[in-house]
Amino acid sequence: MNRLTTPWGDAELARFPEDPRDPLRAWDAADEYLLRHLAEESPDLSGTVVVVGDRWGALVTSLAGLGPVQITDSFLAREATRANLARNGIEERSVRLLTTRDTPPDRIDALLVRVPKNLALLEDQLHRLAPALHAGTVVVGTGMVKEIHTSTLKLFERLVGPTRTSLAVKKARLIFSTPDPSLQRGPSPWPYRYALPGDAPAPVAGRSVVNHAGIFCADRLDIGTRFFLRHLPTTGPGRRRVVDLGCGNGVVGLAVALADPEAELVFVDESYQAVASAEETYRESAPAGTKAEFLVGDGLADVPAESVDLVLNNPPFHSHQATTDRTARRMFTDARRALRPGGELWVIGNRHLGYHVTLRRIFGNCETVASDPKFVVLRAAKR
Repeated sequence: MNRLTTPWGDAELARFPEDPRDPLRAWDAADEYLLRHLAEESPDLSGTVVVVGDRWGALVTSLAGLGPVQITDSFLAREATRANLARNGIEERSVRLLTTRDTPPDRIDALLVRVPKNLALLEDQLHRLAPALHAGTVVVGTGMVKEIHTSTLKLFERLVGPTRTSLAVKKARLIFSTPDPSLQRGPSPWPYRYALPGDAPAPVAGRSVVNHAGIFCADRLDIGTRFFLRHLPTTGPGRRRVVDLGCGNGVVGLAVALADPEAELVFVDESYQAVASAEETYRESAPAGTKAEFLVGDGLADVPAESVDLVLNNPPFHSHQATTDRTARRMFTDARRALRPGGELWVIGNRHLGYHVTLRRIFGNCETVASDPKFVVLRAAKR
């Protein structure tokens, strides 16, 4: 936990779930720059203030006195916001917490945007929020210099109105857009649908995939998933409750359902966009009568202990711009708790990440199922 000091006051902040070994703060220079600008430049922040993409609740907690609306695609960011509000003695009802799947406010008087790593997610959100903007809406984006590109500015220009940037301070930059009510934006391209190629691994070849904005490799089957699909374990009696952990658009879980219609699937991700994608992909292509559950949450926290037979996992190794194995370690630990004795965790990862070391530490065993120059498929059993 660390203290953020801004012109708006001090706040004790931590990431979620809180880990005293985690050296990363719950804010960065881009959050500080935005908060300082709002206090010193005194733009009109009356009316409905919407904060998009607040990563760990630093912005919403600092601006809680304005009664802001938070919109996030991250379950962890939402829970971090709740925890940070509580630790600073702020009642949750003083703010409004929405996800990217909720209906946004119909009028926005100030829009504060933490620029996401994924440009498609920003595009989708600006398409959804632009109709609620008016000529007097204050629109300010923030991000680190390496996160703000010419394409980012062009997106604000195309969907909001005339756009300019600030000077860089501590490698952070602000974006200022002036809403143009006469702007002709055209329809949003999201969600994006496509058919998997004919050379994709059976049985998903040719199947329809639905991708809401923000999903990794939303326009194609990525090479890591393709490799994993070629080496998935078989299911059957005694191995039929299967979790697609970090499901993304749900292609891996769909492959299991197509190969074994008797399997019971659980799709889990911390992204609301991902779980919506997985559910729509499954509904469009899974055999009739198959069973599936769709959960947005913190790993397998909501899955009972010793209740599943198989966990399939392609863990992320980035937390925004930081490279870390923290998420993978938590996923592996969650999987061991959720698996029945004899159950297995199968993991796809880049060879250089060294997941075999972590799996041996958590499970006491790890076996290489398949590998190529870039990827490795690992199996660990709960004994």
